Formats: sequence, structure tokens, C-alpha cells
Amino acid sequence: MENIIRVQCLKHVYPDKTEVNLCGLDFLVNQGERVVILGPNGAGKTTLLSHILGLLSPVEGKVEVMGLAPYKNFNTIRKNIGVVFQNVDEQIIGPRVYDDIAFTPRNEGLSKEETHKKVMAVAKTLKIEELLNKIPHYLSGGQKKKVALAGAMVMMPKILIMDEPFDSLDPKSKGEMVSIINQLNKKHGVTLVVTTHDINVVPALADAIYILKDGKILVRGTPQEVFVQVDVLKEANLEPPILLELFTRLRRKGYNMNIPNNLDEAEEELLSMLKGNAKIVNSPS
Repeated sequence: MENIIRVQCLKHVYPDKTEVNLCGLDFLVNQGERVVILGPNGAGKTTLLSHILGLLSPVEGKVEVMGLAPYKNFNTIRKNIGVVFQNVDEQIIGPRVYDDIAFTPRNEGLSKEETHKKVMAVAKTLKIEELLNKIPHYLSGGQKKKVALAGAMVMMPKILIMDEPFDSLDPKSKGEMVSIINQLNKKHGVTLVVTTHDINVVPALADAIYILKDGKILVRGTPQEVFVQVDVLKEANLEPPILLELFTRLRRKGYNMNIPNNLDEAEEELLSMLKGNAKIVNSPS
């Protein structure tokens, strides 16, 4: 598959002389892939995203997005990337939700009719038509996240970057956000790069996971491959998702069960076990 993002041994020095090195494995994202970045605060996640967006220029190393250096080709790259920042209150600037979503199309010189068509299309996709005349300040946290996402996706970019999109959301809103993100990926082919501290949503969201710690990329793999590497998780101060931990323990007890990505898959596996279809490959301890 084609790499749409490639970062190789990145080094950045901030104005206060703080130095961030991001080496280890190369950071690679394929076209249409859903990639989640995990790691504690200070691991280098924000620095990585800032370089991909072209907000920073590396002192050493290589950063490419669609074959271009983002910092040197900022305008070209940004037209192909949508971004939802962690603090969406700083991102939403329109007096009404409609105006905020319409900001980019208007700024790109689209006609009133074209702008309206795009705003209504993305609002329908995200199911926020009833919010279009609302004042953003009075929306709930979950609603604001959807509005920020609509603004990021109104021009249907090739890449969507989301920094902690589940922060401060209640369980229902998290589930809705995961569903929306997956829909954008499946129906529109949008490549996703997401950072999160909410590790329990990751199996339902990620094709690939990167774990960062102290400026080093420790591992890349699928959720099933990564979350069974207990030593790596401990090194990065992470705990595996509850579902994966439960089914990993059952496998250690000898039950030949698949590791589920979500509750539906977990239900099927457990029902199969209760019906006697799960084989015991070793004697339970």
C-alpha cells in the first residue's frame, strides 16, 4: 500500500531550547488506513502531529505527506488535511454553527450555492442539521466536537487528524464519535490519524497502533498484536483495553478464543464458549 504519511527519525528544537527526538521505527501511514497514536504526556505526540500538519519544520529527519514536505508546501498540504484539535473551543470561530462549517469553503472562494451544498452534505453525514442555526458557545462538549469535525471535513480532505477527540466525552458520545470516524473512513476513504488516552476505544477504531515513549516509537501493529505486548505497554505506562485483557487471560487459561475488537464480537465469542464451541487447548490453571 502507498504511504501517504512518512516520518523518519525526526528532531525538533523549540525556541526555549527544548529538544524533541522521535526515532525508533519510522512512522508510516498508508492511504485509507486508521492509525492511532498512544503514549504518555511528553512522548512526542503533539510534536509529531505539528510536523505532519506543517506547523513545524524539522531540524533533522524527514517528514513527507503525499510525497511533499509539509512545512515547505503548507498551503498544498493543508487543503488535503482536516484537523480537529483537542480544545475545540479554540477552533470554532463562527457566530453560528453554519457559519463555522462554511468558513473554509467561503475562504476558498466557493460560491454561495456550492458552500451551502457542502455544509448541508457534511451536516447530514454527521447528523447535526438541527444544530446549524445554534450558537456554538451553548453547545454540549459532544456537539462541539461534531461541529469541529464538520468544519474539518466540509471539503472532504484525504487525511483527517484528530488530537484527543474523546477527551471529556461521555460514553454515549464516545460511541457516536467512533461510529462517525469509522463511517468517514469506510464510505469516503479518509485516512485517519488519531491520538487518544482512551485506550478502550482503540480496538474498534484502529487498523494500526503506534506506541510512543520519551521520543521513541516503541512498536507498531494491529490492536491484537500490540496489546498482548505487556512489557511494551508497561514501559509506556499503558494498560491494555479491558476487553482485550479479559480475552487474553481466557486464552492463557487454555480457551481457544478470538480476541474481539468490540462488544458485539466479545458477545459472540462468549456465547460460543457457553455453548461449548470454544476448545480448551491447555488445562485451565
